Amino acid sequence: MKVQVVRKVLEVNDRLADEIRETTASRNTVVINVMSSPGSGKTSLLERLIPRLLANDVKIGVIEGDITTTRDADRLAQLNIPVSQINTDVFGGDCHLGSEAIRPALDHFDLKKMDLIFIENVGNLVCPAEFDTGANFNAVVISTTEGEDKPLKYPLMFRTCQLALINKIDLLPYLEFDVEQLEQNIHTINPDIDIFQVSARTDEGLDVLAVRLLRMLS
Repeated sequence: MKVQVVRKVLEVNDRLADEIRETTASRNTVVINVMSSPGSGKTSLLERLIPRLLANDVKIGVIEGDITTTRDADRLAQLNIPVSQINTDVFGGDCHLGSEAIRPALDHFDLKKMDLIFIENVGNLVCPAEFDTGANFNAVVISTTEGEDKPLKYPLMFRTCQLALINKIDLLPYLEFDVEQLEQNIHTINPDIDIFQVSARTDEGLDVLAVRLLRMLS
């Protein structure tokens, strides 16, 4: 009986996610769902990446997911872009965003004027990968402080993503961290995923990533 209930919840979520994709496609809006563990640097990366896209006349919005507070949303709002906040504590403190939360958040945007919407999901390497948000693409951020084994320990996250961003590579000289081993582990789980080494602190790799995102919009 419990399995049937879980299956029903996921089926409803997936149907709504498909409806979201139909809606955004009709407006030529691309949605990218960004996931990671807490502290990997999702917000910092978006702070540095979004201005590069804005400079190319990309119209951008962000759906910000956190259990509580608007701290990250407030930071991104400083970029003078529309930001919609979702706090999951009002419905139990969920550790993920599902399509049922994304659908009303989209109503805060004029999709006819949006080329790209980032979803910054709740920090977690497990739950967010299980729920389709209606995004066109999924991206995972993993920092050099987390260890090379994370793709092997949390395979679903890396299996569901098209992009993997290895953040905080500026710290490599100070860590016992094998970035090549991390990339190998990622490709063991998902041979087709594209990997970018980036730093939100030094901007390394962000221009290349921006070019890739621009191609995804074309």
